[in-house]
Amino acid sequence: MSPRSHAWVYRVALSHPLRHDMNIIGILLAAGHSRRFLHGNKLLHPLPSGLPIAQLAAQNLLAALPQSLAVVRAETPRLPALLRETGLDILTCEPDQQEMADSLAAAVRQVMFRATPPDAIVIALADMPFIRPETIATLAQQLASGVPIVAPTYQGLRGHPVGFSKRFYAELATLQGDEGARSVLRQHVDAITLVECDDPGILQDLDTWEDLQRL
Repeated sequence: MSPRSHAWVYRVALSHPLRHDMNIIGILLAAGHSRRFLHGNKLLHPLPSGLPIAQLAAQNLLAALPQSLAVVRAETPRLPALLRETGLDILTCEPDQQEMADSLAAAVRQVMFRATPPDAIVIALADMPFIRPETIATLAQQLASGVPIVAPTYQGLRGHPVGFSKRFYAELATLQGDEGARSVLRQHVDAITLVECDDPGILQDLDTWEDLQRL
């Protein structure tokens, strides 16, 4: 089923980061176990450029949303140290919060109970290092304009990251399991704005050693 059938679709020229006045932060999900990679922690593995996968993902997120945090596991101390050096705040999830939805929920609870909660969040994945900062900035601009949920598409296919306004924090904060935010998206299809962009990186995740070798 095409994502166009249930949501508004915008085509946006992504030539430069867009400015916004709302308090929008990024959340980088980096607590995965790299079960399919089979060669250690994939997020620490270098790309052809020499940068570790998670570091490039973090740099792209921070370029658009300078106030961002990463969710990590305590068992991988090199990763939080690297992401902290890159400029992200760090949230270490508990042993029972290490599936994707659990770690996302932990991050949402952390931000929603701040003295000044953000107006919206953009949820990015640390194994998707090729998303352009301009794409992330455009999603933030859509959130600032008042859309409830926003996601990018490339050639009609929906990708990452996904932005949520604060009205969805309560639902996101109770997620469990390995499904991420998909259950919330399914329940609120009519609230999703899709932004068509010229950015194949929104679809390119690095799950396996073979994915990395194809670069």
